Amino acid sequence: MNDDAVALLACPHCGSDLEADDPDSGSAALLCDRGHTFDVARQGYVSLLSGSGGKIVGDSTEMVAARAEFLDRGHYDPLMDAVADAVGDRRRVLDVGVGTGHYLARVLDAGVPDAVGVGLDVSKAAARRAARSHPRASAVVADVWQSIPVRSGVIDAALSVFSPRNAEELARVLAPAGVLVVLTPTERHLVELVDDLGLVRVDENKTQRLGDTLGGRFERVRRVPITYSTTLTRDEIVDVVSMGPSARHIPPADLRARVDEMPPAREVTVSVTLGVYARAAV
Repeated sequence: MNDDAVALLACPHCGSDLEADDPDSGSAALLCDRGHTFDVARQGYVSLLSGSGGKIVGDSTEMVAARAEFLDRGHYDPLMDAVADAVGDRRRVLDVGVGTGHYLARVLDAGVPDAVGVGLDVSKAAARRAARSHPRASAVVADVWQSIPVRSGVIDAALSVFSPRNAEELARVLAPAGVLVVLTPTERHLVELVDDLGLVRVDENKTQRLGDTLGGRFERVRRVPITYSTTLTRDEIVDVVSMGPSARHIPPADLRARVDEMPPAREVTVSVTLGVYARAAV
């Protein structure tokens, strides 16, 4: 794990700072000054879950693999670039719901050379992928609805890309001049596949619910609609469906059978909104 990223973390039990047990020896454990110890998995991530269970069901190994395969194809590169542009030269980055780490890696590559990132995800499968996404990123298993195991006021930019948002905790970890960058789908996102395959639809009130969630703690300073078309093969359609919420409702064999009845290539709409938020004045 990256030492500068580890320095941003906090013990999920007592809130104390965490540090590597023996940084010079490449120790495979983090500890706090009250004696709580957390082993770093051989895949490079650490679990900082503060208890058992939570509100979020983590993505499965299959969902994470599908996401990695799809994002590697470049269809969402404009979204990654937009997120990186919103972060700019901010140095300490937190990605809540980091998934495969693609967005965090793009931010770190595009930013200042000493930028560091922490990626949180409740899924161990995602944390394994994110841990190797970038040398300046550290992956942490955590349930953000319980708490964010990060020190207060140390994050310059927090990312929420198609993921849940704990507004109270995000406001706590952000530095006074920090920003929250949120990427959310519109009702037009992948609408062709929604219609063709009977997928889960985006809630038409999603924008209002986002405002309600962040209201009182954040103020929007920028809103950027992003819409474009891209052409997907059948295999890519399987991957994009398998990486999202519809994967929990359509058995893989059923999905494959439906997609095989489609044309060899399908033009689809990518439609999202990027919002940049600052902490609200108290």
